[in-house]
Amino acid sequence: MKSTEELKKEHQGIELMLRVLQAVAKRFERGEAIPAKHLDGIIEFLTVFVDRCHHGKEEEFLFPAMENAGVPNEGGPIGEMLNEHAQGRALIVRIREVLARHASGEKQAAADSAAAIHQYVELLTQHIAKENTVLFPMADSKLDARRDSELFEGFERLERERIGIGKHEAFHALLDQLQETYLK
Repeated sequence: MKSTEELKKEHQGIELMLRVLQAVAKRFERGEAIPAKHLDGIIEFLTVFVDRCHHGKEEEFLFPAMENAGVPNEGGPIGEMLNEHAQGRALIVRIREVLARHASGEKQAAADSAAAIHQYVELLTQHIAKENTVLFPMADSKLDARRDSELFEGFERLERERIGIGKHEAFHALLDQLQETYLK
């Protein structure tokens, strides 16, 4: 289905950022400096692309469509995904806080930054695996082609209205730059 394929493609970009985050955490653990512009770009990617765009598509379009097709929210996979989205948001707040402490020169903040990053990476890695192997196949089996088309149109509208034209491409350019810096 077009809608779940779009979300899986986004997962690939998110997984690349998770690998970058692991490399950044290792640099923090070694006491190495990370340029502020890289940290700012990473935080923007996590808040705008991962949460507002990707999770927004799931929460506002996919999950309600699945509920309408009979997939339970409470005690079901949708409720679990929503809970994990909330955990991810809390960890992003934590990462921002420790990065601010780090920027102000607090010595313990580098280790705290690495720990918060590792927690976020672990959560999102498991979350993506669940969506790709359980939730999306469930959606594919429950939603017809008409509904899939409506979802995809909703995804496109959300991206235009909330993220802005060209921002998706800018995030891919950021990923390329960070990959070159941290994963080579």
